[in-house]
Amino acid sequence: MACGKVMKKQIHLEIIYEGDHCPASYYMAEAVLEVLGPYGDRIVFTKLEFKRNKEHTRRFQELSIALHGEEAYRKRMQIAPIPSLFINGELVFDIIPARDDLIEAIEGFLSRHENAPE
Repeated sequence: MACGKVMKKQIHLEIIYEGDHCPASYYMAEAVLEVLGPYGDRIVFTKLEFKRNKEHTRRFQELSIALHGEEAYRKRMQIAPIPSLFINGELVFDIIPARDDLIEAIEGFLSRHENAPE
């Protein structure tokens, strides 16, 4: 799936994902995958494997710059937390979320997105 392509009425969940060798990244992805089932095509999910995929590296940079600013990213290498979960480009969790907290966040974004003017 393309990182930036989201259809109307869908939200995009992105995990900054170091790799399967990183337990925190792995368990964050598992936490997300565990709750996605009921949402079907209302959610686009991407594991941003920034060390393995150039498109994901660019998206990781975009999210880092959006979070910290261009200067902080370029001069001080302030980056998005690893792992972290972004929904529609907004940092939502920088730790592995509890199941209920994750569902609440997803429901909140879906509600806002579905009720947004077209």
